Amino acid sequence: MRNVLVIALVLMALTGLGASAGRFEPPSLVKAFIDVQYGKAGDTPLLLDIVEPGIRTSDKPLPLVVWIHGGGWRGGDKSNNPADWMADKGYVVASIDYRLSDAATFPAQIYDCKAAIRFLRANAKRYGIDSKRIGVWGGSAGGHLVALLGTSGGVKELEGNCGSPGYSSRVQAVCDFFGPADLTVIGSVTRLAPNPVAQLLGGPVAEKRELAKQASPVTYVSKDDPPFLIVHGDKDQLVRSLRAKSCIPR
Repeated sequence: MRNVLVIALVLMALTGLGASAGRFEPPSLVKAFIDVQYGKAGDTPLLLDIVEPGIRTSDKPLPLVVWIHGGGWRGGDKSNNPADWMADKGYVVASIDYRLSDAATFPAQIYDCKAAIRFLRANAKRYGIDSKRIGVWGGSAGGHLVALLGTSGGVKELEGNCGSPGYSSRVQAVCDFFGPADLTVIGSVTRLAPNPVAQLLGGPVAEKRELAKQASPVTYVSKDDPPFLIVHGDKDQLVRSLRAKSCIPR
């Protein structure tokens, strides 16, 4: 828990702020909005949760932290939100669901994440959000998706049309916990069965190489990307092909 606290504090700094895992339980003294629909993919409603301080000392909008869950793109949900306690410290916090790979292949997942950011920016006044200070945090598959949000700002092919057109999906800070950065590599070496990258892409990397490249955060790295904090264990045997240097502009 201490490590989570340290990383969360760094994420706060990245977003320019000056503010437990398990089933979702809002911390004390907060206002919670559960199962807010941020878009729709066909007949599937896309949902997120929002918590904000229940007592505000001013009308000044607050920075937003968005948690994106992991689970190999095929499991997990928004209820397991390690960032929810930050609402007690003066931040608005959101946790989102996105389509899993058994329901839709890539780029559905990043379409949904970008739709969520657009929705939150479009409704910034309603939830007291500072739309110019949005940070994203995720682990594993969620780490991949937050990294892709960070590097693919302005990439039209990854925007989708799931909701809130006309608003930017760019973010101002990224905290990536052990997220794959290059799916053309990890999709070929992972020992997991069934292969989660192949499930995400709809086929093995050898047959979906261009799509794997499109899904890789390193594909879009540029000097105008937001600040990143990448946290990865050097003994990680699951996402072992990731290295922090992969996300440094070349």
